[in-house]
Amino acid sequence: MTHLIYPTTNFKAIEQISIDRGEGCYVWDTHGSQYLEGLSGLWCTALGYANQELIDVTAEQMKKLTFSHMFGGKTHKVAIELSEKLANMIPMKDPVISFGNSGSDANDTHIKLLRYYHEAIKKPEKRKIIARERSYHGVTVAAASLTGLPVTQNHFDLPVDALGILRTDHPHYYRGKLEGETEIQFVDRIVGNLENLIIAEDPSTIAAFIAEPITGASGVIVPPDGYYEGIQNVLDKYGIMFWADEVITGFGRTGNDFGCTTMEIKSPDMMTFAKQLSSAYMPISASAIRRDVYEAMIDQSASAGAFGHGYTYSGHPVACAVALRVLEIYDRDEIFDRASTTGKYLQEQLSQFSSHPLVGEVRGSGLLAALELVPNKELN
Repeated sequence: MTHLIYPTTNFKAIEQISIDRGEGCYVWDTHGSQYLEGLSGLWCTALGYANQELIDVTAEQMKKLTFSHMFGGKTHKVAIELSEKLANMIPMKDPVISFGNSGSDANDTHIKLLRYYHEAIKKPEKRKIIARERSYHGVTVAAASLTGLPVTQNHFDLPVDALGILRTDHPHYYRGKLEGETEIQFVDRIVGNLENLIIAEDPSTIAAFIAEPITGASGVIVPPDGYYEGIQNVLDKYGIMFWADEVITGFGRTGNDFGCTTMEIKSPDMMTFAKQLSSAYMPISASAIRRDVYEAMIDQSASAGAFGHGYTYSGHPVACAVALRVLEIYDRDEIFDRASTTGKYLQEQLSQFSSHPLVGEVRGSGLLAALELVPNKELN
């Protein structure tokens, strides 16, 4: 028994594995056993363990400026440089960036930004958010309310209704199709369900629709062709923002720069990043919004005295310096191209399991993949 609470763990069935060190794509436990880190940490260690360049930039920034907050307009060079670098990389036009510490708090930030923005434009009733079943968006109170997985919902008494969270279909054709239904019919049906939900709830009350371009924690679900085109057409029709949660899919994971590129999602209105933003060398996240959304909030922040949101470690200089170097390495070493090439090989090799009687489906994109195991494929 230790004094440690393990996150996302069955407390009654803890089997401790104490990791001692890591190098490249391998980790070693305290008994000396070596493991291939196939999950890339938690989809985050894109540049591997013990990268000396990142270790050096961490030490250099710690010597120069260990900490500086960003409240009241105070800033520092690496936060500005990182925001500019990120803004020029992501598939949004002229975005504005807010930094945090995790994917969960970045999604919390977006919930507050949505409410603040719609208050500013005199539409305070436009506050509901549509999330999908089996989605994953974090574990803080607000982010867990967005998440559509039972393990993050059960027994926590989350304020899902109070936050105005609505649920729509998960786009998993293999598990969600009706008997005899084609992929095209499946997409038409669930896109139609979304539109019916919007009409029933009143479009003027709905602020955004949030989606992982390809899901992670729910089993690496790749939506069928035409799904996002249909979704975005409906959202555009009713003036609802598209919010892309790229915490897992961002920065090469799906074989392209971003999951939105892979899934042909048109320029999102909001995007969330973390994990591979720093290759997990420092905790940092980012929430990106359209510039016009930011500009609409300026006068309101002045009348209130301040925009009352931000974290002690927002734009932490060491985290920003590391993330900035990580993005530079992605460009310099053509990491996304390498991820694409390696990802194609991975998907080709995994596809060989598709005929196995215990494998129901092989799915994925790039270096994000899953095998769904079933008791009997013929009966499933």
